[in-house]
Amino acid sequence: MRQLLLHADKQIGAWMAEMLAPCGFTEGRGIGVVDVLPEMQVAKIIAGIWYESYNGANISMHVAALPNSRWMSKELLWYAFYYPFIECGCKRVTGLVAESNMEAREFDERLGFKIETRLRDAAPDGDLLVYAMFRDECRWLGLRDRVAHLRNRMN
Repeated sequence: MRQLLLHADKQIGAWMAEMLAPCGFTEGRGIGVVDVLPEMQVAKIIAGIWYESYNGANISMHVAALPNSRWMSKELLWYAFYYPFIECGCKRVTGLVAESNMEAREFDERLGFKIETRLRDAAPDGDLLVYAMFRDECRWLGLRDRVAHLRNRMN
């Protein structure tokens, strides 16, 4: 069974650092997705979202997941953007992606992030792309309301 892991920033940060080495994830907040194994009473992190560099208007977001872990859920999509835009009051979320990382670029673009600019030679193997999503363009914030509306129509 999959569950969100909240308020475990040190644990999520350590997992993210392991997944995305050599990056360090010590200052910030994290959301984890855990696979709960009831028979063993163990919760294993399978994905994480890390937020850092919050300045009141902007926050940086990083995402990592175990391959083939089927970690994405509507609840996570909603909370992944509710946290920066509603709880933190940000106007935008920023993601930095190496130009060569096509999987991460496609993922960000499917979520609705748009390339804002590039930082030449800022990645070990080339350019670093700066992606942005703005609060007024985020389609995920209304997801919880849409899900509740559909459930009410079915009852």
